[in-house]
Amino acid sequence: MKIGVIFSGSGVFDGTEIQEGVFTLLAIKKVGAEAVCFAPDINQHHVINHITGEEMDETRNVLVESARIARGDIQSLDNFNSSQLDALVLPGGFGAAKNLTGWAFSGPDGDINQQVKNAIISMVKSKKPVAGLCMGPTVIAKALEDSGVSATLTVGSTEAPSPYEIDAISQGMEKTGATAVMKTVEEISVDTENKIVTAPCYMMEADILQIRNNVQKAIDELVKLV
Repeated sequence: MKIGVIFSGSGVFDGTEIQEGVFTLLAIKKVGAEAVCFAPDINQHHVINHITGEEMDETRNVLVESARIARGDIQSLDNFNSSQLDALVLPGGFGAAKNLTGWAFSGPDGDINQQVKNAIISMVKSKKPVAGLCMGPTVIAKALEDSGVSATLTVGSTEAPSPYEIDAISQGMEKTGATAVMKTVEEISVDTENKIVTAPCYMMEADILQIRNNVQKAIDELVKLV
């Protein structure tokens, strides 16, 4: 079984959330599948100093930075072919909302990278399961906007502590035509009709063990849907 993974850089504030990315690869290995890593060959929106939170005066490439997580075993999203994969995962991090989409700046009205959109739509239309972690569900929501597919997705719950505006992000996903549901970091959402699994991960206040367990739960369910 081959599971595609789309990264968005390396580092929570301007790319892929590294722990979510690594736990995704680990979870895929634990279920006996092979991870096939991709990233768009584009420049990051910007580069953030992860100590100070300030923007840095430099340019970095999403594919090159994502290769840090994949240990170099990664392909440009140009090479994405849904016929060669059994499932797809989108880990979170601000890169999902800055490099894969413009959600961080314009919410649901922002654009989406066309290659990312095509990859997600091709999997969903082929009835192959897709998982979104953390901010990954917003990418799925944006990709499926006006596609005729109304997905059920979660980015977290307003009933538990979160550093982010879960309600506002959920409303944004519903603006694209998705149905947003509330799930804690101990839970996942499974849209069996569309074969889409989503998990809050670091959208909620959580420790590294909770994140690992949340990712594993999502990947376990993803494999059941294959």
